Formats: sequence, C-alpha cells, structure tokens
Amino acid sequence: MLSRTAVHTVARSGDEPPVTIPRDPAREAARRELSKRMYHENDPSWFQRALNAFWDWIEGLFSRASTATPGGTLGLVVVIVAVLAVLGALWWRLGTPRRGPVSAPALFDDRPRSAADHRAAAEAHAAQEHWSQAVQERMRAVVRALEERALLDIRPGRTADEAATEAGHALPAHRDRLRAAARDFDDVAYGGRSGSEPSYRRLAELDHDLERSKPHLAGSTIGPAGDADRDTRRGAAE
Repeated sequence: MLSRTAVHTVARSGDEPPVTIPRDPAREAARRELSKRMYHENDPSWFQRALNAFWDWIEGLFSRASTATPGGTLGLVVVIVAVLAVLGALWWRLGTPRRGPVSAPALFDDRPRSAADHRAAAEAHAAQEHWSQAVQERMRAVVRALEERALLDIRPGRTADEAATEAGHALPAHRDRLRAAARDFDDVAYGGRSGSEPSYRRLAELDHDLERSKPHLAGSTIGPAGDADRDTRRGAAE
C-alpha cells in the first residue's frame, strides 16, 4: 500500500504545474483588488479623518506639555485654569478693548444742511429706534442751530468738543450739558459705542432748551442792584 505522502505526490504529478507570480506584479494586483469600493464602504470620511488627526495632535500637545509641567497633567490643568481666571478678571475690569480715533474727526460732513434738516433726520432715526444715528444727527442739529444764531462761527472741521467749549462761553448755564452731549456724540460716532434712547432724549431736551436760551453778553455789567447780571443769568437758564 502506498503511503499517504506518495499518494499525494502521484496526485499532484498529473496536475498542471503551479503558477508563480513575481513579487512586484503580485503587489500591484493586490493593490488593485484592495482599491475596489467594496473594501472601503465603512471607511471614515475625510472630515472624520481630519478630526481624528486634530485630536491626535491636541493629545500629543497636552502630553508633551504635561511632561514639562510640574505635577504632570494635574499641574497643567491648574496652570490653564489660572490663566483663564486672569484673562477673565482683566476682561471684567477693562471691558471690551476699543480702538480710539487717532484724531478727533470733524463734526459735519461736506453736505450743507440746516438745523431743521438735521432735526428731521434725527427724528426719523429715532422713530425707527436707530439711536446711534439719531444721537449723531441731533448733536449736529444743536451745533448748526448755534451757528445759525451766530453764537458759533461757521467753521469747517470743527469737532464736537470744540463746539461745546465755544458754545459754553455764550451759554454758560448749559456748559456742562453741552460737554456731556459732545462726549455722547464722540462715543457713538468714533468710540464704537451704541447710542441709546436716554442719550437721544437728553440731546433733544438740550436742543429745545438752547432754542429758548438767551446768550450771555460779555459786555454786560452789574447795575446798582445787580439786576442786569441777574437778568442775563436768568435768560440763559430759560
């Protein structure tokens, strides 16, 4: 009886000789086979791969930072919390950083408009609750009205602060309110702040009061009973 090994040898001797494929063609055939879509249906998307790479980078960064920080990972967490606390305190104390103007811009643009025009524009903005634009137009109405009354000379390039200072000489009873109005205008127009309804209402009230006020006469003198000066001051406050 033939052994099992002999039988296996005889059985194979009648077959075709085995086909051998060189290494490089075999590798290329395997690559083509594995590139078929059926083998990649469950692969992660490009976004998932990018996200995984990002988190791997973050994990490596924290790993390196924790080894360089006293206390390891716990020490790193303490340092991060401390830095965030300092930044939060600075933000709360200083507020949102604002970039101030390099120089004080002019109050008016190049378009010649009357005080009535500026008041109408201000009221239109206020009706739509556009308070920033309403504040700016009302301040322009205040200054233009003083120019129309010859209490301010018409000077291109004048700033709100300059107008308030000059008008305060002619209307000393309203000097503080004029300066406050100029600050509101600058904060809204150039300081990055939003206008508010109270600010606009204060400006509108100042505008009305200035219309009824009499200017202070630099040459006025005090009479025997001081009546002339008192009358002048009374007229400025009206």
